[in-house]
Amino acid sequence: MELEAAAGVFADHLRQVRRLSPATVRAYRSDLRDLTATVGEVSIGAVTLEHLRDWLWTATQRGDARSTLARRTAAVRSFFAWAQEHELIVHDPSLRLVAPKRGRSLPTVASQDSMAGLLDAQRTATSGGDPMALRDHAILEVLYGAGIRVSELCGLDIDDVDLDRGTARVLGKGAKERIVPFGAPARDAIGAYLTRGRPALALRTTRSSSALFLGARGGRVGPRAVYTLVAGVLAPLVGAETVGPHALRHTAATHLLDGGADLRAVQEILGHASLGTTQIYTHVSSERLTATYRLAHPRA
Repeated sequence: MELEAAAGVFADHLRQVRRLSPATVRAYRSDLRDLTATVGEVSIGAVTLEHLRDWLWTATQRGDARSTLARRTAAVRSFFAWAQEHELIVHDPSLRLVAPKRGRSLPTVASQDSMAGLLDAQRTATSGGDPMALRDHAILEVLYGAGIRVSELCGLDIDDVDLDRGTARVLGKGAKERIVPFGAPARDAIGAYLTRGRPALALRTTRSSSALFLGARGGRVGPRAVYTLVAGVLAPLVGAETVGPHALRHTAATHLLDGGADLRAVQEILGHASLGTTQIYTHVSSERLTATYRLAHPRA
């Protein structure tokens, strides 16, 4: 089978069998297209370790980030392992491919006081009853209050939210469902939006939708719109040029740990498959604790 054709079948496998997110499938598909462009239209069985090393070297010379190179390595390893399992190749050329070490930077986190001020300002903006202001306030409260991913937020339906219990049913990575709690501010913001905001937005289209959060035209809100919203209010707060909805997830996790939450509980709330992923937030919390100690302790 030709390399490009095999990559297409592999993408279908990721989507239909492994049920990876559309973004992950697109990234892997893009990586394999780039491999084809470098290697050329050859049989999948003709690809060698040297081909793969040359491909990564080309990406390095192009200035690709280490995280991108690490993802590309993971993509081809997964691809060739799948190909060998399905007997498309005899030997896996990626077995000895060394991934560059991924640099790990601490996530951007807003302070508790900053978040309180931001959300208070957003609540004040809803006093005029503007449906978009009501929606935006609810979105920000849910992202911070529940610590969910932007894809999970955009996928919420009205029936997924239980205002009496203060919980939301979200569909996370790998189509794994979990229940996440949220507090009274998020509950009140959602309630106000459902009562005074969503009905007005729903009138902007003739198509009915079960989506909780609607866009300016009445359809389900998309990740790009949420990113634009969060970037507009959060970037000045944290002093970063590029910041998106994930920063609210980072902030929620860090504030949970700062408040004494158990690491395992935070893992469950965030929907992390590995505790190691959650542990990055302990580093953020410990840095904040150290900074406070140095400012306050006379013997620091």
